[in-house]
Amino acid sequence: MPPLLLASTSPYRRELLARLRLPFETARPEVDETPRADEDPTALVARLAHAKAIAIARQRRGAWVIGSDQVAQFEGRALGKPGDRAHAIAQLSSMSGRAVQFRTGVCVLRMDADGAFHAHEALDTTVVRFRALADEAIARYLDAEQPFDCAGSFKSEGLGIALFDAIQTDDPTALVGLPLIATARLLRAAGFQLP
Repeated sequence: MPPLLLASTSPYRRELLARLRLPFETARPEVDETPRADEDPTALVARLAHAKAIAIARQRRGAWVIGSDQVAQFEGRALGKPGDRAHAIAQLSSMSGRAVQFRTGVCVLRMDADGAFHAHEALDTTVVRFRALADEAIARYLDAEQPFDCAGSFKSEGLGIALFDAIQTDDPTALVGLPLIATARLLRAAGFQLP
């Protein structure tokens, strides 16, 4: 098989992809992640997953590249990574007692020597229902995990799970940033042998 690259330096995505036990490398895609005017979150994650894969495929022709992106959608708008404590408090406070949709796009793509692209793509939607969160609970959580680099201000694979009433999903790994059920399906379509 051609080499496999993950177009991400996210430790969360790297850990997830390692579960599939395929050899892979990681590479940082240089992609402008600014949403376009009137671009909805579903279109945004699909475009960015594709763009990240293309950015690395152009550097490593012949390799299969996995690109992924995730956006939290709340009240019709995209919530990004909070970046700092104040923004994380605002995000979690606004989501308290409410449902939030997490859109995760994944693209498995290869660029041939002649410049032709071969792509397999998927989109996952996970709905998270937050429990009612008191200010003190939010502060305790942020002190414990500092999830400032995570869309929605939490780490579901860690203590963030305690913030929820329920998760509705077809793929429990999607919320962490890489839907492995879809990724495995796309890799099999690309010719990789998985169980």
